[in-house]
Parts: sequence; structure tokens; C-alpha cells
Amino acid sequence: MQHSPFETASTSNPALHTHTETTSWLHEALRRIEADYQRSADTHLIPLPAPALSKLGIDLYLKDESTHPTGSLKHRLARSLFLYALCNGWIGAGSTIVESSSGSTAVSEAYFARLLGLPFVAVMPRSTSAEKVQLIEFYGGRCHFVERACEVYEAARQIAEDTGGHYMDQFTYAERATDWRGNNNIAQSMFVQMQHERAPIPSWIVVGAGTGGTSATIGRFVRYQQYTSQLCVADPQGSVFSAYHRSGDASLTTSGSRIEGIGRPRPEPSFIRQLIDRIEDVADIESVAAMQALSTVLGRKVGPSTGTNFVAMLRLAQEMQTAGQRGSILSLLCDSGERYPHTYFNPQWLQDQLGIDLSACAQLQQHYLSLL
Repeated sequence: MQHSPFETASTSNPALHTHTETTSWLHEALRRIEADYQRSADTHLIPLPAPALSKLGIDLYLKDESTHPTGSLKHRLARSLFLYALCNGWIGAGSTIVESSSGSTAVSEAYFARLLGLPFVAVMPRSTSAEKVQLIEFYGGRCHFVERACEVYEAARQIAEDTGGHYMDQFTYAERATDWRGNNNIAQSMFVQMQHERAPIPSWIVVGAGTGGTSATIGRFVRYQQYTSQLCVADPQGSVFSAYHRSGDASLTTSGSRIEGIGRPRPEPSFIRQLIDRIEDVADIESVAAMQALSTVLGRKVGPSTGTNFVAMLRLAQEMQTAGQRGSILSLLCDSGERYPHTYFNPQWLQDQLGIDLSACAQLQQHYLSLL
């Protein structure tokens, strides 16, 4: 078993530490995480080149979360989850960290586990991209695969029990680990960066939902600050969130999403439906076509969940155009498309795994580009 490098940690069993040793280890762990945060700049806010919409007074923006040290929006969540677990006394020197994840959260948690010298196990569907698996292993983590997305929860709990470790459980704690009132959360950062734009208070903020933590943080912050922005969740094909948002039936289940990182087969505890003004259902072919269109616009590849967001942004922009409304729409660039060369950017994989009609996808991509 990998042990903590902290000098104050004389044993891998937190129960045997003296109060002084335990406190010293905790303080050093928190210092390392805060030092890592101070070394990292905030992520960029990118105005999308959309001249046709701009002439009508409609501006589109993406907050580029791919520039975090671990390359995705989930870096923020992983940091918050570690701080939450540390300050709750759930993690000690030598604790094995376990997470159920489709990839990006696990990559980021592996990074923080290595920062603290802790073992890390990611429980994920076997279909997770090889690039994400390699990144987890690069940071010293181990991957445990299950066949179906719905199996990750129990497998993670069992591994944590078997190792005497801690199951981070992002799906339960995402909405409460982040301080939604501020403290440099993503919502506060968005509004600060928008201050000098033509329409500084967005008409719409668009996000996907995996845990639901991001939508919960943004939804609460908007209400707390008394902003007029509305929150839209872009929900991929196969996800349960849209049906759950309409019905409130927490017993609903679905097959789950095939867009990595967002959409779930069950309503997650961190998904707070009352905070969401609208949900847009997005088909897989739309997510892929929009991903490709946006990659063309930006001159670099973006991931599929960003494509899902972009579909909802364009629908809302068209509605605003029809209604003669002016304003801004803000969303997230969740991660880089460089993580998906063998999957979502592989035509054969798209045909075989998602049943995508490549000709129809190309036509849809051109349609999205024409709207800009």
C-alpha cells in the first residue's frame, strides 16, 4: 500500500495517531491543496465568434474548464470533495480514496490523491475512454471496471469497505461540498468575468449534469445574488434527468447516457431539480455534430459534453432571435477533445457504438455552423 510522504504521518492507520499527529497531517494536507490552488490561474472566458447572432445583439460565451491542471471542469469538484472529506475527518494518512466515475472526476481525484500521497481507486464503466484510464494511471491511480454504469455505486462502496478507505461519492456530495455563496466557485467566477461584456448578466446559463453539483452551485448562486439569469440543463439521450425534472419521481431509471461525463441512469442526490428553469433533451447525433462544429469554430477539439451544451445554446439563441430579444448565453467548455481521439472523433466508433449516420451528422454540423 502507498503511504503518505508527510513527515508527521508515522503510520497508515489514522486511528493510531495521536491528536497532534493527526492534526499536523490534516494541516499539511490542507496546505498542499491550497498551495496547488494558488499556483493555478482562473480559467478563461471565451467569446464565441458568431457574427450573425452578434448583429442581433445575442452573444455566446464558453468558460474554458479544460485549462485546469487535470484538464476538465471536474478539477473544481475534486478539490472541493477532498477539502470536504478532510475537514469532516473522513480522510487520514494512508486512507485509500475510492470514487465511482466515468472518467474526468476520477482523473482529477487521482491528481489530488497523489498530491497527498494517498492510494486511489476509480470505479468506472468498461467503456470509459482509454485516454482517461491512462491519465488516472499516470497520476498513480488504479482502475476497477464494471460492465454497466449502474454498477459503479455498489462496487465503489465495497472496495472502500474492503480497503478500510473512503468512498468520495461525488453523486451525493457534489452539491454540498462547494460553497455556493461564493469562495471562488465557478458561478462567482463566471459573473466576475462577464462584468464588462455587452450583456454582463446572462439571459441563460447552460450546463450539463453528471452529479448535478455544477447546476446546483450555479442555481443557488444566481438566486443568492438576485440575478435574472435562467439556468438550462442540456441532457443527453438516455439520461434520466429530463424525465425526473418533469415528474419529480426519484424512482425513475433509464439506460444512461452515452455522452461521457453527463447524464445518469438514476436521479442523483446532488441533482436539485427545483433550481433548474429548463431542460433541453439532446440526441447523440446532435451532441456529436455540435462538438465537431464547435471544434471547427474554435480551431481546437472539444469534448462531447461541450457539444451537448452547444446544442442547447443554439436553440436558446434561436428562440431569443425569434422573440427579438437581446442578451448573452453562457456555458462551459467541459474538457478537451484530445481525450477522445479513438471514440467521439473516430467515425468508425461513432457508427459502431452510437449508431451515428455520418452523412446526417455532417449535414447537422454544417447547419450549426450556419446559425453563427
